[in-house]
Order: sequence, then structure tokens, then C-alpha cells
Amino acid sequence: MKLIYTDSLVVGAGLAGLRVAIASKERGLDTLVLSLIPAKRSHSAAAQGGMQASLGNTVKGMGDSEDVHFQDTVKGSDWGCDQQVARMFAHCAPKAVRELANWGVPWTRVTAGPRQVVVNAEKVTLEEAAEAHGLINARDFGGTKKWRTCYTADGTGHSLLYAVDNKAISMDIPVHERVEALKLIHDGSRCHGVIARCLITGELRAYIARATTIATGGYGRIYEVSTNAVICEGIGQALALETGVATLGNMEAVQFHPTAIVPVGILTTEGCRGDGGLLRDKDGYRFMPDYEPEKKELASRDVVSRRMTEHMRKGKGVDSPYGPHLWLDITLLGRKHVETNLREVKEICENFLGIDPAEEWIPVRPTQHYSMGGIRTNHTGESPQLKGLFSVGEAACWDMHGFNRLGGNSLAETVVGGMIIGKYVADFCEQEELVLDTALVQRFRDELNQEIDELLAREQGESPFELKRLMQRVMMDYVGIFRNGPELEKAVAELKDLLARSRNIVVTCKKRHANPELVEALRVRRMLKVALTVACGALARTESRGAHAREDYPQRNDKDWLSRTLSSWPDADALEPVLSYEALDVMQMELPPGYRGYGADNAIAHPDTAKREQEIAAILASLGPDASAEDKQRALMPFELPESLRPGNERLSDRLAYPQTSTPSQPNPAGDDNA
Repeated sequence: MKLIYTDSLVVGAGLAGLRVAIASKERGLDTLVLSLIPAKRSHSAAAQGGMQASLGNTVKGMGDSEDVHFQDTVKGSDWGCDQQVARMFAHCAPKAVRELANWGVPWTRVTAGPRQVVVNAEKVTLEEAAEAHGLINARDFGGTKKWRTCYTADGTGHSLLYAVDNKAISMDIPVHERVEALKLIHDGSRCHGVIARCLITGELRAYIARATTIATGGYGRIYEVSTNAVICEGIGQALALETGVATLGNMEAVQFHPTAIVPVGILTTEGCRGDGGLLRDKDGYRFMPDYEPEKKELASRDVVSRRMTEHMRKGKGVDSPYGPHLWLDITLLGRKHVETNLREVKEICENFLGIDPAEEWIPVRPTQHYSMGGIRTNHTGESPQLKGLFSVGEAACWDMHGFNRLGGNSLAETVVGGMIIGKYVADFCEQEELVLDTALVQRFRDELNQEIDELLAREQGESPFELKRLMQRVMMDYVGIFRNGPELEKAVAELKDLLARSRNIVVTCKKRHANPELVEALRVRRMLKVALTVACGALARTESRGAHAREDYPQRNDKDWLSRTLSSWPDADALEPVLSYEALDVMQMELPPGYRGYGADNAIAHPDTAKREQEIAAILASLGPDASAEDKQRALMPFELPESLRPGNERLSDRLAYPQTSTPSQPNPAGDDNA
């Protein structure tokens, strides 16, 4: 058995994983990253539109702050998020953007003077301040009060991933590519690393570490059509689930993006609508103002996806061999804008649809896009049940998104969460000893080896490809944008049957090395468990909240359901997870539950909401009229951060009020856009 030791082990080489690895390496810790693919091919590269950070450089972003970003994030989550985590995130996002500028990200910058934009289908001229010239620009995104989505044209994820991976390379952080973690090594209370399989040689290796961080992304590929890369199959979540100890949080919270192209499901960024693009039906009619008069195409993603589906159900979709769709119209933006700021969208349309989006409308419909659920962690990114197990990014339920994520907050979470949690991972590694129990390691290695032996020895049984296809069809048909009891019951029953059948999988290729069929067989039974946490959680939650929309329970029910779903799988032979719930304490919230601003205000109130609102009013009154925003925030809901991340963020409005007399000799991540 091959044993490999390190201080900080990171599973996943996307933005979140690399940022944690960098934080560990900065502290002098031995750091190692495992990845299915080369780091620069990670799914982070697919993010197009941008990342949110309240820099407030543009005229449409003036007045933005951590407070406004926090409020948008909480409302976007439909009050399902951890508000302390949302505060940590909003506070550190400007620091992360400026740090990335220091690392070489070529952010699109503000040009002083007049510029023409499209707002509500009309061309408008904005006048950018001379003092803003050269600072990081921002575009509009759904569900936000200010323009705060920082971007590099429409290739933001690509730019960030290359810069962060290059930073990791410069620090000599090793990435073991073509390696798949399939089991966590643990003793029931502490995680000690992973058992991983080399996809090329088939060799099983034990990676032993002080801290193990899961950063494997989402679980979109349990659905038939998804904007996710084919590697986003939920295996990281399954690793934690199969410990029988660690829990997954809010797995039923699955986001559908409004504008994936038909039929292949590739994303066209929210930046299309943020820059002024419109949604049209089969008659060419712009329908979103009829449903959401205020935000229109830039309502929160879950809302836009539901409105589009409702409109197609009314017969207003465009008929096609692949089912009805609607149109995304970016022709009004003009060719120069499309070829400058939406270049990836143009290439996708040319290569996969054979159209020029500067001249023709794009066929789109809502498609599975993001997983708000994941490995449940506390604010430091650590599993509450399994010491030494951390998770970050889309793999985690750090829970800054609750039941719906705002556009631009996921790319931001990868680097902001990685920045924050990376420091806590490093703290843990410095405080805890490396524990090596060879008998324990051998036990988990033998379990995985036996699973592989049985798959290769079996001569008759189920096809892993067919089981996966059936699972994806079930999820697409019954656990989609709109959900109801009978369909969810059918989904759970069919998934349980598929899980039982997966115990009799056969592979026709008997090789141990470089065997894609064996890879699929090992993954599909784990994917089925993840799918069951989604379906069971959705069936049990008899309310509608964020992206979880029950047609038979259309109201948000704070009275009974202001809680986080926790899924565990303590019995390895069971056919469904064990569900429990973690209540959200209204009396600790800075922003008590309220009206999101979409549709009817029909939420069933929590009994503590009015009490907390009165308490907040009394606290603010006691501080007096001269209290600063920071004093008010600390009085309402203190939050923790590593010391180096606590300083405030400088904005253009601060520079205008207090001009600098000299230039700092060193770049300042809290306030320097131009490093």
C-alpha cells in the first residue's frame, strides 16, 4: 500500500481548492492537491459573467457597501442562509478582487467619461467620474441593488482560474492529476485523509493529512441536462455522506439557470441580461415585465426560471424537436458590445448553434446549473461531525446561499471562501498533529479494493451507463424547477430501486487500469445516494423557498420550515438517507425574514420575527444618531474573521471624501484596484 503524507490535503483543483492550497502554503505547510483533470481544465473556467464585490467604482455602483451586498445575498437566499457567513463573505469580497488583480487577473476597467449602456431595453448614457478611470468595472446582475459584478468580458472564470493556478505553480504546490478520491479515512470522529485511485494505472493510494478539504464542485450531473462539466457528479458530497458521520446540508436546494442554450444545455451568462439583453416568447413579445414589473429580466435566478417555465406552460414557448424554448435577444446591444464583452457567448452560439447572436436570437430554456447544498460545515469550513474534514466552494454547504444563489456570488465564493477557510485550515494544521494509524488506513483501502474486485469478478448484472441514464431522467422529470408530492414520491421510489440495482453492477471491460467503465461503475452508486438526498429532502420539505418550489405547498413557511436540512447515511445498506433539521435562530439574525420583492407576499411568518424586529429597533435607538454603520452592524450580529481579513474596505467615495496625499509603497488588498 502506497502512503503519501502531507499537512494540508485538498481534493479538487478548481478555484476554491487552489485558494485553500495557497493559504496553506503561505504558512509554510506541506500542501498537496488531488484532481481528476489538469487544474486549468477545472469547471471554474466555465464561469462567464463575473464575481460580486462591493467596490462601488462605477456610477451605477456608487453607494454600494458590504451592508447592501449582505442584504442582497440574504434576500436572494430567501432567508435560508447563515447570515454570519454571508457577512464574512460580503466583507472579504473586495479584498479578494483586489488580491486577484495583484495576481494578474485582467479585470475590465472603468473608462472616464460618457459610455452607452442598455437599461430596460433603452440606450442610456452614463458619465463615469474622472477619479474612477482605470478602477475595476462592474456590470448589473439579477437580484442586486447595485452594479457590483466585476468581470473580464465574459471569461471571468477562465481568467481567475489561470491566474490562481499560476500563483499555485509559482509556490510549488503539487497537483496530482488523474487521481480520484473514493473514500475518506476516518475513525468516526476525525478525518485522516483519503483513499484515492489513479485513473491511469488503477493504483490505490492512501493520502494521509492533518486536514482534508473537499473542493470537488457541485452535483449537477445527477440531472440529464446541466450546465455543469461532466466531472461535476457529486462524488465529493458522496465521500462525506458515506462516512455515515458527516452530514450534507440543504441538498434539495438546486438552482436552474434561466438561459442555457437548447438543446445542449451550455450556459449563456447572466451578463447577457445584465448588459441589457431581453427574454422573448414565440411571438417576439418581451414577457418578463408582465410577471416582475420592477426587476424584469434581472429578477433573482430562481424567479426568472419559474416565470419562463410558467410562460412556456401557457403555450408561449417556441416549438422545436427538443421541446419548447424561449428566445434570448442580445442583438440590441450591438455587435461591438457582443464581440467585446460577450465573446464567449458569441463563440458558443457559433460553434453549437450555428448562429450569430449579434444578428439572431438565442434559443434558451432553464437548465440545472448550481448546487446550493453540499457538505455541511460551520463558519470555519469544518464539518461539525468529523474533525479535520473541511469543505469549500460548491462542494460545501458553508451556507451563504441558502435556497437560492445570486449570480456572481458563486465565483466570488470560490476565492473568498477559499481565502477565509484556507486560513482556518492552516490554523488547524498548525494546532493538530498528523495521526497515522496504518490498520485504519488498511481497512479503508481493503474496502475499496474489495468493491473493485467484486465489480470486476461479476459476470452478469446491471449496466452502470443505463443506471446513470435512468437516474438522470428521473431527476429531470420529477425533481426539477416545479415539484409536487406525487412526482417526488415517484422519484424517491425509482431512485431507491436504482440504488438496489446498483449493487449488482457488472462491467464488460475487466481491466484495473485506464478503464472508463469501471470509473462509471464506482461513481454511479455514489451518485444515486446523492440523488436520493436531493429527492428525499425535496419530498420532506412541504413549503416553497428559493429554488425549491412546491406546487402543492406554494408558500414560504418560516413558522415550520425556517431550518436547514441535514442528510446522513449511517447504515451503509440502507436505501435512503436519514434526514434531520438544524433550526435557524431568528433572534440572532441581523436581517429578520421578510418580503423578497417577487410575486405575492404570502410567507407564513416565524413567531420570533416581529420580536426580533422590535429588538433591532431598540438596539439601534440605544446607539444614538451618531453611530457608524460598523458600530450598528457589530451591535446587531458580531461575526468572526481571521485577524488579517478584519480591516475595512476602501471605496472610491472614500477617496473623494479624503484624498490621498501619497501613493502607498505596497499594494493594499483592502483598497488598491490598480496593483
